[in-house]
Amino acid sequence: MSVSPPARRRRLGLPRRVFSQVLLMQLAIAAGVAVLATGLFLAPLGHQLDEQAMRRALAIAETTAENRQIAQDLQHTAPSVDGPVQREAERIRKATGAEYVVVMDMRGTRWSHTDPEEVGQPVSTSPKTALAGRKVMEIDTGTLGRSARGKVPLYDADHRIVGAVSVGIAYDSVRAKLIDTIPGLFAYAGGALAAGALAAWLISRRVQRQTRDLAFSDIAALLAEREAMLHGIREGVVALDRVGRIRLLNDEAQRLLGLGDEAVGRSLDEALGEGRTTDVLAGRVTGTDLLTVRGQRVLVANRTPTDDGGAVATLRDRTELEELGRELDSTRGLIDALRAQDHEHANRMHTLLGLLELEMYDDAVEFVGEVVGDHRATAEQVTEKIQDPLLAALLVGKATVAAERGVALWLSDRTHLPDRVVDPRGLVTIVGNLVDNALDAVAATPHARVEVELRAEARTAVLRVRDTGPGVPAGRRDLIFTEGWSTKQPPAHGRRGIGLSLVRRLAERQGGTVAVGEAHGGGAEFTVVLPEALAEPALEPALGLVLGPAAGPAAGTAAGTGEHEGER
Repeated sequence: MSVSPPARRRRLGLPRRVFSQVLLMQLAIAAGVAVLATGLFLAPLGHQLDEQAMRRALAIAETTAENRQIAQDLQHTAPSVDGPVQREAERIRKATGAEYVVVMDMRGTRWSHTDPEEVGQPVSTSPKTALAGRKVMEIDTGTLGRSARGKVPLYDADHRIVGAVSVGIAYDSVRAKLIDTIPGLFAYAGGALAAGALAAWLISRRVQRQTRDLAFSDIAALLAEREAMLHGIREGVVALDRVGRIRLLNDEAQRLLGLGDEAVGRSLDEALGEGRTTDVLAGRVTGTDLLTVRGQRVLVANRTPTDDGGAVATLRDRTELEELGRELDSTRGLIDALRAQDHEHANRMHTLLGLLELEMYDDAVEFVGEVVGDHRATAEQVTEKIQDPLLAALLVGKATVAAERGVALWLSDRTHLPDRVVDPRGLVTIVGNLVDNALDAVAATPHARVEVELRAEARTAVLRVRDTGPGVPAGRRDLIFTEGWSTKQPPAHGRRGIGLSLVRRLAERQGGTVAVGEAHGGGAEFTVVLPEALAEPALEPALGLVLGPAAGPAAGTAAGTGEHEGER
């Protein structure tokens, strides 16, 4: 039965496990190196043994040729198996272990040979080179087979060439020497192969543990899935090495941090600069679900160390959630203001009803006039000093909430802000946060009072919020502007520690400053200075037309505006 091609490939292909593949590849490499090393060693060894054999044959031939008696016998006797030349040549052959020692005359006739029948016969190879006076070393085939040969000329007493001497060493003996060395060589090669196999096995076991015995295809698939997952999730991932350099940023992390691919390989300080975000990602600030602000985004960071000394940090964008939380706080503030007004209105209606039932009509008329006048006076006082509709609506609403909480909210006599604010919503956020913090600070304290001073100095807006609360200790006046720091219980929608940080960021974004100190008579005093916060006076009409339509809807919700999250 034939085997289908897919089945044949599965049967004859490499194993799937990384351990087995690495082991086989390393064994193949070790075996190949051993064979190559053996071949590289045997090739020069064979040439070296051949060279030694030819030089030995040449040395025996030269020693034989120096025997003057042989040259003399060659000139005065005939070639014979019992002649003096044959006897001397055989003696030398037996003494040296050569295969043959042949003495020839100028015609190439043998005067000696291992085989007596060859004496008197011509030599099988050309003697012209030796008879011409030159020495010869070669490996050739003659009547006795293949041998290493040495040929030299034979001189008489007058130094005339009278013949030649040829000495041969059997090639088989040279090959035998080479073969004799092979077992020892293979023993060394086998030992090296065994050591290589052991090392390959140990390395493969380590690779097996590190790869959890997965196949290469599985590892490739995992890497592809990891890349797709990292760049597809809606959570920022930042991987750091042991020295704090960024080695991975997914797409969401690049978006949240405002970084690009060029940040990979750089340290956090170089890529992000100094700040809380850098401290959180670097592990200098510890904890879980740490809040930090990057640009206009509120981020929640968590950091997990890795086994290699690095770390992986995750980032979640809570900007929208914080905005929803602030909108919820605004709604709650509005509800509180409406509840306070409803409560106050109910009391006034009850009073009015009592006056009418008692038929005290004149007193009822006077009471209604006083109530309407007080409410109108409060709104008129605010709008007279603060001409921006958003800020005026905010403070009117805050005054109602403060009254409900038993806190006196005052506008300073020095307060005056024209309707020339460049960024009214940003200023509303700053004022709302600081007023809410002050109301929280003086809650449940006797003679609670909060004073707001907001004035213009040319194009600079100066805001001061004073309270009669416990104040801020000198050692914590810088700390309260740190992201995530708060002494309050977290609200239902998330964590605190953002409000004052946002106040500082909004002020710094406009080139301003924010500071906290001690108010006169005790309590805290926050001061915000915003240069270029007001437009030129010539732009008042244009700005009034722009802000007019926006004032209506904004005023309805400004009572609860204030991102009161950070705090002392």
